[in-house]
Amino acid sequence: MSETTTPKTLWELDSTDPDKAEKVRAALREVMDPELGMSVIDLGLIREVSVNEGALHVRMILTTPFCPYGPALLEMSRVKAEEASGLPTTIELGMQPWDPSLMEEGAGAEWGLF
Repeated sequence: MSETTTPKTLWELDSTDPDKAEKVRAALREVMDPELGMSVIDLGLIREVSVNEGALHVRMILTTPFCPYGPALLEMSRVKAEEASGLPTTIELGMQPWDPSLMEEGAGAEWGLF
């Protein structure tokens, strides 16, 4: 993503610490869903990132409720976000259902969706 592109999903961290938000977003682009071959950012799975009491908090959803890779994706995302932010990081599994409209701009083109 270029610096002039606005991400589809804006996090609280984007307004409180934009530099840290960009570092976290870049790190999370390395976490790939093994079945879909796309990053958790491209899929729109990271719904919120904020800093509370000196710790990073990430709210993430999965593409399906019983995703067999869910626990691994959650932990990989937590580790990458923690490394990028330099803050202790917690991750919360959100209950929002995923659908292709949550994908980053242009990411659905590979599937012929947009």
